[in-house]
Amino acid sequence: MDPMDISIYFKPSERFGRVRPEWRSSTLGDSTVFHTAGKGFPPLEGMQVALFGVIDDPGHARPRTCIEAPDAIREELYQLHMPSGKVSVVDLGDIHPGASAGDTQHAVAETLAELMRMNIVPVLLGGGQGHTFSQYLAYEMLERTANLVCVDGRFDLGEPGQGLADTSYLSHIVLRQPNYLFNYSNLGFQTYLVDQPGIELMDRLLFDVHRLGELRTTIADAEPVLRNADTLSVDMTAIRRSDAPGTTRPGPNGFHAEELCQLMRYAGVSEKITSVGIYEMDPAKDEMGVTAQLAAQMVWCFLDGFQSRTNDLPWLDRKRFTRFRIPIRGHEQELVFYKSNVSDRWWMDIPYRAEQEARFERHHLVPCSYSDYQAACREEVPDRWWRTFQKLA
Repeated sequence: MDPMDISIYFKPSERFGRVRPEWRSSTLGDSTVFHTAGKGFPPLEGMQVALFGVIDDPGHARPRTCIEAPDAIREELYQLHMPSGKVSVVDLGDIHPGASAGDTQHAVAETLAELMRMNIVPVLLGGGQGHTFSQYLAYEMLERTANLVCVDGRFDLGEPGQGLADTSYLSHIVLRQPNYLFNYSNLGFQTYLVDQPGIELMDRLLFDVHRLGELRTTIADAEPVLRNADTLSVDMTAIRRSDAPGTTRPGPNGFHAEELCQLMRYAGVSEKITSVGIYEMDPAKDEMGVTAQLAAQMVWCFLDGFQSRTNDLPWLDRKRFTRFRIPIRGHEQELVFYKSNVSDRWWMDIPYRAEQEARFERHHLVPCSYSDYQAACREEVPDRWWRTFQKLA
């Protein structure tokens, strides 16, 4: 498909697509290629990351003011200086609502899928988090099983029969048939915001969820989770109000600003992540642009991580990895670990049936931590290993 086909979905940004401001040299604004009214849709060849806004709020007949977030984030983002390494960034402008909700979903998903076909990583600036469903649809279009990670204080399963919205997108993804979701991970759920049946359902579905308090103790535990992700969805309400007042549902507890920036850098470094969405920022509630600044710094941290990618994937080149085999007493499978000689990062090799190879070739090598290897040395099978083994079986 001609990559220019996606241009039909886009309009230039209201604030930056008419007359391009003069940004200082060495800033992101100075080095980003823009979709403008004068020059039209930009060429995509040679681009590495594509930003675009989605001026839409699924599930809300009267859109909330979060649809104004993309330009508020751009305002702050393009004043920031470029990361130390070079990243080729293009701003495609905005996707506006189509004639129906399905039309908008299709436009977003087709855009994401086409950019991924071109090996360009899209960063979607929302809008409502219901478009996490559109992120999933892109992998369905590519017929590629995907791991979804959500930074969110809630699971967003919604009520039975509830239409697609920011509070219910996950159940729409899980119930979709045929299903291309291999794994869902939540980072930062707050126990008082989720019901016990929801936690039990996550356990039954072999999804992995990480409580806010546990992650805040050791934020590095999120790195293997994000290294295993194909797509990332960030709900800005997962950040505490004192650090991000401008969200659709501000609350007293949540991640601190610097922790979200660390998570975004982990996502940038992850070779597997091929799309990112940032949602639920509300400029109408923002104080002195603090939340827009944070969202901009999150995008910057993603770009900074992205330019540090080393193509460090065990299924591409086993010669760059050291292999460790650990027998476990009373366990018919030995545990196999790989350690990168380049980055010192760890993976576990999970056995699966040969006839499943095409579908699971990217999922049986599971990112893990050194502590998982240490647990195996003590003859303890890591939770991560068990969950993936049961899915592959």
